[in-house]
Amino acid sequence: MGGPGLCCLASSGDRPVLYASGQSILIARLVVHRARDTTRLASIERSHISHFFCQVAEAALATQLKPHQEKSNFIIKTPKGTRDLSPEQMVVREKILDMVVSCFKRHGAKGLDTPAFELKEMLTEKYGEDSGLVYDLKDQGGELLSLRYDLTVPFARYLAMNKVKKMKRYHVGKVWRRESPTIAQGRYREFCQCDFDIAGQFDPMIPDAECLKIMCEILSGLQLGDFLIKVNDRRILDGIFAVCGVPESKFHAICSSVDKLDKMSWKDVRHEMVAKKGLAAEVADRIWDYVQCHGGVSLVQQMFQDPRLSQNKQALEGLGDLKLLFEYLTLFGIAEKISFDLSLARGLDYYTGVIYEAVLLQTPAHAEEEPRNVGSVAAGGRYDGLVGMFDPKGHNVPCVGLSIGVERIFSIVEQRMKTFGEKIRTTETQVFVATPQKNFLQERLKLIAELWDAGIKAELMYKNNPKLLTQLHYCENTGIPLVVIIGEQELKEGVIKLRSVANREEVAITRENLVAEIQKRLSES
Repeated sequence: MGGPGLCCLASSGDRPVLYASGQSILIARLVVHRARDTTRLASIERSHISHFFCQVAEAALATQLKPHQEKSNFIIKTPKGTRDLSPEQMVVREKILDMVVSCFKRHGAKGLDTPAFELKEMLTEKYGEDSGLVYDLKDQGGELLSLRYDLTVPFARYLAMNKVKKMKRYHVGKVWRRESPTIAQGRYREFCQCDFDIAGQFDPMIPDAECLKIMCEILSGLQLGDFLIKVNDRRILDGIFAVCGVPESKFHAICSSVDKLDKMSWKDVRHEMVAKKGLAAEVADRIWDYVQCHGGVSLVQQMFQDPRLSQNKQALEGLGDLKLLFEYLTLFGIAEKISFDLSLARGLDYYTGVIYEAVLLQTPAHAEEEPRNVGSVAAGGRYDGLVGMFDPKGHNVPCVGLSIGVERIFSIVEQRMKTFGEKIRTTETQVFVATPQKNFLQERLKLIAELWDAGIKAELMYKNNPKLLTQLHYCENTGIPLVVIIGEQELKEGVIKLRSVANREEVAITRENLVAEIQKRLSES
């Protein structure tokens, strides 16, 4: 017998018999490698090898062919709940993000970034019923990791880990949620969030009022249409649950049900409370008496007079802060955009005080109808206990913040641009370097280098001898405003032709004055 990986032939009657070791498949693959196709394989004298060897060789050949056979069934697509963004879409997105970030910076925020994934234990028990939507990753080197669900919990972890007691920060980054996506509504499994947060011990409601002011500035600046910011307080909600007879152990569960009132009817929410969460029917009905109320500062005063709610200490604290908040909102000139809405719950467990959510309003068809809510585009609130969950000694840092729903806003803006047929420039090129003659590549390269060195955004065609008409058509199609043209006549006279793409007017500019003239025109446009 041969050694490991070898095969021997022995006579058995009129046929040779193959004795194969455990490595015989390797030899079979070697045969296949030498016999590149089935025709050559068939030409091997099979009468001189065993039937077994043929089977092994054919199996090995099938194994080699399998990936090619499977490729024909391969579907190229993005994972469910994700998408690619085209250059046109990126232009729109960057404009939205620039406006949002510039507002955050105007209010004194510093930039911050955190890893895309966290230790799983950092995210555990922070999101209530939504904890099942966290994406868990495979064990890597002994660490159990999860993709971040939002930007708030990582911020709280950062504050605790670095012992930061005061900070105003913004953060733009992707987050991931393992939920059923609704693409038409801008709801994805991977999406971008823009957060602004104020951490630190300050006098009541001043940072909270600034967060609401920022929301109004951003939504007004994006010109999305009429909007309303709903405001409530988790202490008021807990007070309502207490006076209505909800056991304290069920506060978070019932709060999650109330949070669904913007997506489900009261009938369905009531059924969930009673049938699935074991709440008494009469308790659910008492909750409904409260959560259907909404209004302005007058509703705050009304709740102060409520015979049941006024006896609850938590609710009174929340109502007192809301009264103060409305005073500041009036000074900021945005009180008319704010509605005290007792149905607003914000289901995340970490909220402890004021909560808010901005919704776009659709103009009604008839004057007597109320404006209709077409979806949340921003939200946030106060979370004074979250940092303490990460601190070994439980030291808390009060925090309040907001998150802008970029995907929902992007979907609205994109749809509007399609409706009005707005054309989008995908580059910011200001000048194109062209030539009408052959063999002018070197002159074009020297000229474009001058423009780049002067900070001017410029392009040229990657051809030695492009046609002038092709170059000019490219500028018109891409929206490039200026063209500089160099040819034999220009080189001879020491000038460059400067052409306006919009009106097709051309002027001759001396080489030394070209950069200054271009910068002057760009500043005027």
